[in-house]
Amino acid sequence: MENTGTDTYKLLYNTERVTLYIPEYGRNVQKMVDYLKTIEDREKRNEQARAVIKVMEIINPAVHLQDNYEQKLWDHLHIISGFDLDVDSPYPAPAPESLNEKPLPIPYPGKPVKAAHYGRNIENMIDFIAGVEDGESKTSMIRSLAIYMRQQYLIWNKDTVSDQTIFQDIERMSDYRIKVPEGLQLAKADLGSGYARQGQKQGKNQWQRGNQNKRKHNK
Repeated sequence: MENTGTDTYKLLYNTERVTLYIPEYGRNVQKMVDYLKTIEDREKRNEQARAVIKVMEIINPAVHLQDNYEQKLWDHLHIISGFDLDVDSPYPAPAPESLNEKPLPIPYPGKPVKAAHYGRNIENMIDFIAGVEDGESKTSMIRSLAIYMRQQYLIWNKDTVSDQTIFQDIERMSDYRIKVPEGLQLAKADLGSGYARQGQKQGKNQWQRGNQNKRKHNK
């Protein structure tokens, strides 16, 4: 609210004010920085700049989680000033062009997942096992992997799946670098041990509790 010089006041909306360079610090910090640019005495201007940095550090404590956070604060000070602040900063002032630099792209594997219901981690396991020499250790790895793959298959697909289907998936996903030993058998799957999606399990439990409550009420 601004006093117009009479007994009336005018409401000031943010849409009518100068756009903040870094809104996280608020308009008061913006005003402090604008005031810094009006101080003619360089020594006093440097002193006040350090004081503003302290205020910014209090307002934005999360900056401590970043590397070289002190330099980040001084960079923010220059940005808030519109790169128009002449102070003796302990760090070089950032270039205005740095604000328009695009971040480096995050590397992401471009290779598509061969079987979405198994996921990329299982593909990595298969690649690792394919490089292991044949023997009891490799057979044990294949058995453990097959049991885990069967569990994932039952969660996202059908109620039952044969061991042979899992073995075929292992060989196919390894580009046939893995040959499942003949006669390999998996422990019998306990279909009631949790091979269901979380939402399905919750719904089933709620349905069971509801029936129990009805029976108690009807007694």
